[in-house]
Amino acid sequence: MEGDKSTDQHVIAAAQHLVKALKDRTSLSDEVRRTLADLDIHLAAMTEAKEDETTSFKEIEGRLKSAEAKIMSLQSNCLKLWDTGPSNQLLEYLQNVEEVRSIIVSLESMVLNKNRKQSRLTNQAHSVLQIAMVRLQEEVINILAQSKQCFEHAYVSFHSCEETVVDEEMMVSIEYDSIEGTSCLDSSRAESEECIIMDLVHPGVVPYIKSIADLMLASHYVQEFCQVFIRFWKDALYEYLGLFCMQQISIEDVLRMDWASLNCRIKKWRQATKNVIAFYLPSERNLFDQILGEFGSVSSTCFIEVSKDAMMCLLNFGQAVAIGPLLPERLFCLLDMYELLRGLCQDVDALFCVNHGNSIQVEYHELMKNLGDSAKAIFLGLGNRIASNTSTTPFQGGGVHPLTKYVINYFMLLSEYYVTLRFLLEDREVENSGEVVDTLVKLDISSEIPCPLAFHLQSITSRLESNLEDRSNLYKDDSLKHIFLMNNIHYMVQKIKNSKLRTCFGDEWIKIHIVKYVQHEKSYERKTWNSIISLITGYEKLGKAVLKERCRNFSIAFEEVYKNQTGWTIPDIDLRDDLNVSIGLRVIHAYRTFAGKVRKSLSEKHIKYTEEDLEEYLLDFFQGSAKSLNHHWRR
Repeated sequence: MEGDKSTDQHVIAAAQHLVKALKDRTSLSDEVRRTLADLDIHLAAMTEAKEDETTSFKEIEGRLKSAEAKIMSLQSNCLKLWDTGPSNQLLEYLQNVEEVRSIIVSLESMVLNKNRKQSRLTNQAHSVLQIAMVRLQEEVINILAQSKQCFEHAYVSFHSCEETVVDEEMMVSIEYDSIEGTSCLDSSRAESEECIIMDLVHPGVVPYIKSIADLMLASHYVQEFCQVFIRFWKDALYEYLGLFCMQQISIEDVLRMDWASLNCRIKKWRQATKNVIAFYLPSERNLFDQILGEFGSVSSTCFIEVSKDAMMCLLNFGQAVAIGPLLPERLFCLLDMYELLRGLCQDVDALFCVNHGNSIQVEYHELMKNLGDSAKAIFLGLGNRIASNTSTTPFQGGGVHPLTKYVINYFMLLSEYYVTLRFLLEDREVENSGEVVDTLVKLDISSEIPCPLAFHLQSITSRLESNLEDRSNLYKDDSLKHIFLMNNIHYMVQKIKNSKLRTCFGDEWIKIHIVKYVQHEKSYERKTWNSIISLITGYEKLGKAVLKERCRNFSIAFEEVYKNQTGWTIPDIDLRDDLNVSIGLRVIHAYRTFAGKVRKSLSEKHIKYTEEDLEEYLLDFFQGSAKSLNHHWRR
């Protein structure tokens, strides 16, 4: 200001000096005349500019007053502008706010001078604009709230948690035919979900929201628009997660959950993760790009800010499950979770590929790796678990042991994850090939196994066979030992040869194990019936007294076997029938010849059981219900 005053004084002094000089002159030179003419032109231009500036300020002031009046008039209504009809008052309001914004641009483009009117108009316009921006924030929330669409039911439905939980009791008590329909084998788990873009708001309101966004961002109210936009959609996403009962839960709480509750929660997590990543977030990203796509990284920044908390909620739960105890019953849920994340990888990489979304992408891939590692560790530890499952008490009845049912039915479930398991195991490098060869030889496994999965399955099966062999040695009766091994090996063969895992074991394995259980069947027959049949053969040169004794000893021996072996069990009907037929062919044939000799040499009264009696009694064998023969001797 002091500089301006000094300049003015110099100009005034120069002008006074010029006037005084001109009074003393009666004529002017051409040069003086030209200088005075230039001075006259310059003074005229300055006067005209002053008049134009005054006119311009008056015009701007009039425009500002008109726009401000309309804005204040529209805001005086207690209703939101959108509620009065989107094509009327809202559009009029936006036009007037745009007018205020353009006035500010015009004022700020003028050369700044000491004109107080210019400063006053600029401040007034900014004040009106700020009031309008606050109202537009409220309008954005109101429009979004009224036009928010609900997802179709198909994209939020999930099975009830009152489904079968895969545990040891289930694996032992049911057969594979019924396992195929249980919840642990979600028929949709391995299917890749096609990304479907849904309308999160009614399509008709998108242009209006975009108009508000364009105006607020052009007015440099980017933060204010993004703040309400992010808050609304963040709340909407948490509301959507609530449909799946997914909320923040600590790792400690997850680790403390009982298996049934955790299994239920994992099912909901899978549904939530699939729906959020495959349907909701792509739809949200599409909406954000429609509204904010023209403003560089603003759309991506808002999208990541909205989605990161919900994504971390899902990922943190997954990590809590991944670091949980490595129990066999958890394997299927871990594989389900791993398959789901693997199937959604491309979607996640597309959604969070920008730099500020990279942390979510990294966390996602880290979780997938951890789930795969945990699943792999459980599978590779099955052999040791089987080996450590020992007992000092023989299994009553010699039937299929619960451990055999557990392991083989476990395999049947694993067959549904064949591709995933093979991928995980082939991804694991074998550190010492010499150790693998030693294991193959020790466990009598073919060295021509096609893949690591086949190797480990056969290794686990060999551990099971060794365990069963140890358990069979607990029986005092050698015959029951062979029945036990026959039952269990037959069960293994029948299950495996009729399953998807047949390719992992191969025809050679099946042939070898068929021979094994047939050998145990023959060994049982020899141990049980050779000594009994010897009582009714080689009698040609025997005297009547010895013949009578043979009759009596045979009946006693048969009754003893009947009493014991009717309590034994062969669960497989075909196997039981085949063995009964084989026994019948040997025993009945020998007994029929022997009985004929007795009838000729002695009399009918020495024959306690007829051939038909024996045939009928043999049918009672291996039914699991001990019986006794209490017939008296015929007199």
